[in-house]
This record gives sequence, C-alpha cells and structure tokens, in this order.
Amino acid sequence: MAEGEGAAEAVAEGPADASAEGAAASGGAGEPDGGPGAEPPVSGRGGVGESPAGPNTGDTATDGEAEAEADAAGATGGNAPAEGTAEAAPQLSEAAAELAAQKIERERIARRKAEREAPVEAGAKLSGTAADLLAAVRAVESGGKPPAAFDAPPAPRRPEPAQTQPQTQTQAPAPARTPVPAPAPQADAPSPDAVQAVRAVLARGGAPESLAAQTATTLGEDAAAQLAESPWRLLAVAGVRPTQADGFARALLGGEATGPGDERRAAALVSWLLAQAAVKGHTVLEAPTLESALAQYGVPDPAEALEAAVAEGTALAFEEPVGPPVGASAEDEEQPVRILVGLEGSAMAEESLAEGLARLANTFTDPADWDKAATGTGAELIRTAAGHGLVAHTGGEAARAEPRALAVAAGEFGLRVCLAAHAPAEGAVTVAGLLAGAEGPGRDADGQFALDLLIVLDAPQLDVETAALLVESVPDGARLVLSGDPAVLGSAGPGRVFADVLAARACPQLVSRIPDPGPIGELVSGVGVGELYQVDAPGKEVVIVPVRDAGEAVHRTVQLVAESVPRAFGIPADAVQVITPGHGGPAGTRALNAALKERLNPGPGRFGGFDPGDRVVHVPSAGRALPARVVSADAQGLHLAGATGARIVVPKERVEAQVRHGWAVTAHQAVGSRWPAAVVVLPGDAAQALSRDWVYTAFGRAERHLSVVHGVDQALPRAVAEVPAKPRTTRLTALLRTLVQSAAAQPE
Repeated sequence: MAEGEGAAEAVAEGPADASAEGAAASGGAGEPDGGPGAEPPVSGRGGVGESPAGPNTGDTATDGEAEAEADAAGATGGNAPAEGTAEAAPQLSEAAAELAAQKIERERIARRKAEREAPVEAGAKLSGTAADLLAAVRAVESGGKPPAAFDAPPAPRRPEPAQTQPQTQTQAPAPARTPVPAPAPQADAPSPDAVQAVRAVLARGGAPESLAAQTATTLGEDAAAQLAESPWRLLAVAGVRPTQADGFARALLGGEATGPGDERRAAALVSWLLAQAAVKGHTVLEAPTLESALAQYGVPDPAEALEAAVAEGTALAFEEPVGPPVGASAEDEEQPVRILVGLEGSAMAEESLAEGLARLANTFTDPADWDKAATGTGAELIRTAAGHGLVAHTGGEAARAEPRALAVAAGEFGLRVCLAAHAPAEGAVTVAGLLAGAEGPGRDADGQFALDLLIVLDAPQLDVETAALLVESVPDGARLVLSGDPAVLGSAGPGRVFADVLAARACPQLVSRIPDPGPIGELVSGVGVGELYQVDAPGKEVVIVPVRDAGEAVHRTVQLVAESVPRAFGIPADAVQVITPGHGGPAGTRALNAALKERLNPGPGRFGGFDPGDRVVHVPSAGRALPARVVSADAQGLHLAGATGARIVVPKERVEAQVRHGWAVTAHQAVGSRWPAAVVVLPGDAAQALSRDWVYTAFGRAERHLSVVHGVDQALPRAVAEVPAKPRTTRLTALLRTLVQSAAAQPE
C-alpha cells in the first residue's frame, strides 16, 4: 500500500491565482505529453550495428496512465469503462449495486460523448474566458494538454457448480452470494430540453454554450438545476479547472458568491481533487493530503470543509490501522489509524474486489490430484493451482509459458479454461472482450462466467473496477490465477490490484525461475533490479543510436524503421514498433507518426487524416490501445482490420478521439504486446520524467532486436537506479488481509 509521498504527489499541479489556488491533484497515473525542450548534445552518431548496448542506454518517460486516459476521448479521471455492466436487481448487494450503477453511468457518458456537437475552435465566435475554457476542455478530450495559461505550476511536495474434474475434492462452504444479473441496457442520453436548459445556464455564466451536451451528459437530466445551485459542479466536466469554475461561479452568482470558503466550492473541490488523484492511480487519499490541497486552493478551514463533504456524501472516509495490532492486554493503548478519503465508485469497487478475492482464496480445503500433469514447464504452478482457488504468479515475458502450460493441463482434466490477457494474444481472449461477452466462454444462467479456471495474464494492468467486475463473475468452486510482471507500468485506471494482492499475502505466490533469454532479456532483467548493464550483444540484438536533438531523433527513427532494421535483421517495417514517452513534443508520437507515415504510407489523409494501409491504434476506452490497420471508410465510419483479423468500424464522429496513427506509440499503449523489433526513442526534453518501470516496459517490448535512440545522456542510468514506480494510495491490501485472516479464524 502506497502512502505518504505518493499521496502528496497526487495533489501536485494546481493553478495559482487570486483565489490562492496552489496545488491540486492532476495528471494521470503517469505524466503529461512530452513537450519541446532543449536536448543536451550527445557526441557521435550511430545506427544498427554502430554502438553496443551499454550503461548509457537512455530513455524518457512521459506517457503512463495520463496519456492512456487522454486517449479515451475525455474519460473523466482516466478510468477505463469496464464492460459487462450488470443490471441492478432487488437482491443485489449494496457494493455490487453501486458498482453496476457506476458502470451504467460511464457507458451512458461514453455513448453520449460520441454524439456531441463538432468541436468549436477557441477564438471562433468566442473570446476571453469562454474561449479559454472551451479550449481547455477540447484539449483534454482530444488527448492533448490544456492551454498553457491553465496549466498549473507544480506545488510543493450462489449454489456451487459441480466440479468438472475426475478427482474428488473437498471444498469449503461457499458464503451466500447474490448472482450477477445480466448486463443492463444503456441509460438514455439527456433530453434536448435538459441540454437546452444547461446551455442557458452556461450562457449566463459566460461559459461556451457548446459544452451543454457534455455537461448534461456528465451531470444528468437536472444538470441545469445543479449548476444554478452550485456553479462549481462544472468541475465534473473533463478539462475544466478550478480557476475556470471560479470565474463561471462569479459570473453566475454575482453578489451571492461567498468567496473561496463557499461550502459548495469546497465540496466540488474535494470531488475534483479525488478524481484527479484517481487519474494518477490512487483509489483514496490521506485526509491531511486533501486538507493541504484544499488550503492551497484558498479554502479557509480545510478540515471542516472535508468533514462537511464526507457528511454530505460527496466522499467517503475510512479508518485504516497503522502498524501491528495492539494486543488485548494493552488496555490503555489505542490502535493508531490513518484517515483515508475516496470517491464512492472506487471505494465500493475496492471493497467488492476484496470480498471476491477472499471468497476465492478460501474455496478449497483439499487439493485435487493433478500430479500426473505436474511435469516440465509450469509444474509448480499446476500443483499449486490444484489446491487453491486463488494463486498469484510472477515472472517476465518468458514466464508466460507457465500459465499457458497450466491452461493446457487443466483442459486435459476436463475443466473449462479461459486464458485472458490485457492486449490481443495468441490463444487468449482480452479481458475487455471477456467482460463484454464478445469473447470467451460466455455466462451461465446466474450471470457467472461458464468456466472452472480463469487465468489472467498481464494482471498488473487490472484497475480496481475492471478487477471487481472480473472477480465477481468467477463462480464459486472455480479457480483464478493472476499472472504478470510486477515491474511493468501499472494500470491506466485507479488501483494497484496485482501489487496489493502480492502485498496482502492472501494466497500462494509463485515466482517463475524462467529467465528472459538473450541480450535483451539480460538488459531488461537488470533494469528490473535497478541496474543498467552493459550487455554483450554479438548479433547486435541491442544497439544504441546517440542523437543530439529531437530533429535528429525523428530522422534516425525513420531510418531505423524503414531501412536499417529490415536490412540488417530481415524484419519488415510493419513488424518494428516505435515507442516514445509522450504524444506531444518534437519527438512525441504525433511527430514520429507524421514522419513515418510520410515515408511508409504517404497519402492525403482523405479519411479524417487517415489513408488505407495506415498503421493505427484504436482506443475504445482508457487504457486500451488496440493495434489495427485502416482498410477503408464510408458513411458508417472508418473501417479497421484488427491484429487478430477482426473488422472494426469506428463511427466517423468518434474517429478523432479514438483512432491515432500507430507506427509510434507510448509505452503504456504498448504494454502487454511484443514485436520482433522495437525502437525506443528517448528525447532529452523528457529526461526528468524517466522512471524504472517505464524503461523496463519499453525495452521489454522487443523480441529479437532493440534500438535505443538515445538523447538523454546520464538521465537513463540515474532513473533506472533511483526513480522507482510512483506509489499509489489504495485500501485493497488491508481489506484483503483482514478478510482472509477473519475467514481463517472461523471454525470449520
């Protein structure tokens, strides 16, 4: 469980203005787009075969969860809308009902956002605050950064199914559970009357009227009444910052505005700060951290404001014990606790997830006899899964062979097995497709997955809401194996599910002993332990290409993809993936994709900037980047061919928000996938954002060859050695540990 410094980072960028606004939660669980900056000169030039891998291998990390969020067409808080939403039923538990309601709301928002009006450029028929506000909102929706004027300076720091296996096995009694109902139909979009009413309120406050549909979608049918009562509710709209909401409130309320201490303002700020923290991966924040942020935004009594927000239900507060339990004999001692505050959606998802994991962890009391299959690769994992309902398995890319071996063995015993991964993978369904019912075994009459064993690869990419939906759908008597590499970048949404499960030690944990092979495997393994080794690469498996500036970085990248790598290794350009820290900047994905398209598939971009044959990524929701290729376009939209051959049609009104060129991607878009060759571009302007997990993820995407376009000098070894992954504040470890211990203490 992350605490202290990590929570403080969640309230890091807040606009300083007349309202004494200072620090606020911002960004994503990663960093903003890389921007232009002076790059330090690096002597020498290199290409394939020109420079062996060494300690100066460099990279810059500015993608992370923030960019995954930006890719999702303005998804507030960066949480990927999980699929397979369940319809609320009268007998549904409170936690499950809340989770289902959250999912329905997000699906409604996503659908309505695809139907909103065309963008209006800031300055076209608008001026001043209204133009700036619209520009900020549109920037967030399009995956960019808000205008510099609004960027904040950094602040200080059920019945049990029959077991389909030949062996007899004793199972612990399953607790009473409510079946997961079938997915509910999506909620209706706001009515035209509701949108018109919001438009009138926005006009009175000087805000752009074209935001009416989005605001009504976000706040609901009574959005106009909400804004009239509390103009700061506008903060719920993606891209709106406190300075802008303050201006809107002053214009709308006039003399009724009571200043920065207004209770309505404080409540809206609490919600906004927690939503921004969720984008950074936190499910909760410590109360002192929130109070400090509120103070920097000019709230005169932050503690009282936070207490009022909790009392009104704006946020939920939790007590979490700190340190070892105080013994019963210590009558005068009180158990130290810390106060955590979070939004209801993440809190309910985290509690539901903990309950589901504890249920699975306590499923079996006697192991099944799978010994005859426990030979060779994955033998230890097979033996462990035979006797446990929940197992955690860790390892690098090569270690994925072990859960695959488990899937084969379980299938031979007659079990219904499903292998699920974050990104499309051979022999596996995607987690999103499984939840949506588009892939995998489907659901039984009770709404549960029709399976006996679910193996999830890429478990570090599970956020709390997706994981809660997944675990709740695993039936009693089934097994769940969570497998992944703890060293890769974390999930795009809030939470650190896999890390928390490991920290809770609530189930057997197996560490794979299969090393990643070759020079690339040696290099990546070293990065994972904070060392940047100089590896021996006789076959030029790893090559360093020093560059002096961003322009040279782009030039050398195009040369590597189009000429050097195909010529030296026989790997076609389409099998070479470029990875760079951010979307923006002179060597970000936008600049690199423009240069690569010009070289590899030139064209006028007649389909909304795309041409047939263009390599793209489709981002249907935050944290999901699906590789594809443009086929054609018609009245229905842009037609894509997915990596697995599936055809995808993206409606024309969603193309700008959901489709990007894909020759160059960020590391967070690349996580879960691998390519025969990867070119990692490290522009000097992002050196300050380098982190060990970004480097590990980016370098690990290459199978046969890795070229590093190096413009950061010593920033890379320093980041690998000294900059670990950013911590996240969550509750899952404590919740899961308590539930498992309580179950173990109960008499059989």
